[in-house]
Amino acid sequence: MIFNLIVLGALSAGFIPIFTSLLKGGEATTEGRESSAEIKARSNNQEESLQSATSGLNTASEEDNLEKDNNEAWRLANNVLNFLLLGLFVLSAVGIIFAPALTRIIAPGFDSESQALTAVLTRIMFLSPIFLGLSGIFGGILQSFKRFLVYSLAPIFYNVGIIIGALYLVPRLGVAGLAWGVVLGAFLHMVVQWPSVCRLGFRYKFLLQARDVAVRRLGRMMVPRTLSLAISQINLVVITILASRLSSGSLAVFNFANNLQSFPIGIFGVSFAIAAFPSLAASAFNRERLTADFSKTIRQILFFIVPATVLIIALRAQIIRVVLGTGNFDWNDTILTMNTLGYFVISLFAQATIPLLVRVFYARENSATPFYLGLVTVAANIVLSLILGPLMGVAGLALAFSIANIINFILLWICLSFSIGALDLGRILISVFKFSISAVAAGGAAQIMKVIVWPFIDMTKFSGVFIQLVAAGLAGILVYALFCFLFRSEELFGFLAAARRRLPFKKVKVGDQGEALGI
Repeated sequence: MIFNLIVLGALSAGFIPIFTSLLKGGEATTEGRESSAEIKARSNNQEESLQSATSGLNTASEEDNLEKDNNEAWRLANNVLNFLLLGLFVLSAVGIIFAPALTRIIAPGFDSESQALTAVLTRIMFLSPIFLGLSGIFGGILQSFKRFLVYSLAPIFYNVGIIIGALYLVPRLGVAGLAWGVVLGAFLHMVVQWPSVCRLGFRYKFLLQARDVAVRRLGRMMVPRTLSLAISQINLVVITILASRLSSGSLAVFNFANNLQSFPIGIFGVSFAIAAFPSLAASAFNRERLTADFSKTIRQILFFIVPATVLIIALRAQIIRVVLGTGNFDWNDTILTMNTLGYFVISLFAQATIPLLVRVFYARENSATPFYLGLVTVAANIVLSLILGPLMGVAGLALAFSIANIINFILLWICLSFSIGALDLGRILISVFKFSISAVAAGGAAQIMKVIVWPFIDMTKFSGVFIQLVAAGLAGILVYALFCFLFRSEELFGFLAAARRRLPFKKVKVGDQGEALGI
């Protein structure tokens, strides 16, 4: 919660657009007065300067020149970094001191022993937001320079730290080793990005200039975004409180199902939105370019999310048994998680595209509208959770969550349409129709393949469930690709072209090396 409020509140609200606008030759504009030709010329200048500065000739003089050229941008980065660290230190210290009281508020359904353990783990993990705060700034800088490779490696290192905690620290420290693994992961998340940021010209300076124009501009944008995140965190706390009062294990089931459905959202929804954000920020006030960028990105997201929704519904029992079905996780737990996951994925399309919709507002320096719509959405979620939770158990909380996200998607789309225009809706609907027909065929193929392989495997063993999952999943993916091919789906051919460009040992001439192509 601390990380979301402080770090994401600043970064997602406006750091990248403002930082990009301060870069020498930056594309971003604040008033929308530049023509598309002028923007393109500035874009080419920026790309040429950045390519020459990071082409492998990492000499000290080049780094000094890049740092000098972008003094205003680096001053903003240092100011934001220091303000964030100050806030994170204070809030983390408060959290460490009052962890037992916070635990009693957030999980009133836990017994005293569970609350005590939760407080201990919370105190340890309160160190992680400090490292993630630094890492968040570094990630924002890398995104602004369109350096996505190192940025994409950071979450992998975060998970490596958690795995190290589980495998090596738990035998020595007990369950606290898991919490220390999270702290280690946050540290690695930061460290892996540091060298690349330094090569781009960043040099740390202790600056706390509250009157700086760029800082004040970011602060104005950050306030409604932080309030929006605060509302969503309150929503999460309410769900946690309700789940802790349901039958034993309900909170764990909710989190398991939520983690599983979040996987495709993170892979396709968030990653595409992050990659598109610098381009959206650059074309924010050029309606034609912005619509084109938005339409292309949302169709790319839905190309993956629509079949993922159908295949998860068709194979959710197999997915849960393969991922979670060991140890004390019995068949009753599987059924509970399976039902909960089914209600979650109803809104997968909305959850995966909301990050993109929201970033369009942020690119246009409008963080107030998502905040007000977030208030409506969270209120709906809380009311629906209070109604459906007692009626349906933990699955009711997932259904309430999905309905609220669909409401949020609809409201964001309507407001964005009023602000920008039709958003290329006709083209998007045609693509979605093709995806939907193809996905239904994929789901049918997966169901048929499950029946075909059933007699040849032992479903009481992990290997049998895994083989069924892989066979049915591959059958569904192949049928989906075939139908998209027959429909001449632009997104399929774009994906294949991007994949061919990334084949190893193949030299490719790329016209625009500054843009992130595909994933």
